[in-house]
Amino acid sequence: MNPCSSIPPRPCGLASRTASAKPWTRRLIAGISCALLGWTTLNASEERSAPQVVFETSLGSFTVELDPVRAPISSENFLKHVRSSHYDGLIFHRVVAGFVVQTGGFEPDMNEREVAETIELESNNGLSNVTGSLGMARTGDPNSASSQFYVNTVDNLNLDARPDFLGYAVFGKVIDGMDTIHAIERVPVHSVNSMKHVPLEPVVIHSATEVRTSHAE
Repeated sequence: MNPCSSIPPRPCGLASRTASAKPWTRRLIAGISCALLGWTTLNASEERSAPQVVFETSLGSFTVELDPVRAPISSENFLKHVRSSHYDGLIFHRVVAGFVVQTGGFEPDMNEREVAETIELESNNGLSNVTGSLGMARTGDPNSASSQFYVNTVDNLNLDARPDFLGYAVFGKVIDGMDTIHAIERVPVHSVNSMKHVPLEPVVIHSATEVRTSHAE
């Protein structure tokens, strides 16, 4: 039962001075208090709700959770590519042990899957390149990130923004399946044309599926 559906002497935690008020006043105060409590609970639930994406790969699965509050541009861009199935069939094309694993751009034959749009850099958002965090890959142009992202396999705080360095935008984190990330990190790599750290055997993303959960209790 909703605790605000009845009107106790001190409804919804109101101070004791309301006990001496007239009955209709107490009912009015109780109704307002219950409405505010419900609004607060709803908004707290919404704030704790975050989009998640499950990746199924040839080496196992992992789940990421985005931070659309602190990284709205990168998060929405990432979800746009997930919803369009852009990541399905791509490979982890850059694997550097003790650093990052990177994907989002190349097919198993190393042909690049084109992406038309780029996004604005949002690296100075309070999120850090710690182990398990997701960051947007980019070129030397700070606003060149598109679909490629990386997962930090160690703390890479040198990638964070600072006064003399624009840094790389973190927009989420792995919440389940870091064992899969570390399995990817351990695969043998070689060079393909001018690209280094390409896995000898392609690590393929079979699917990327969006889910949404609430952490409200």
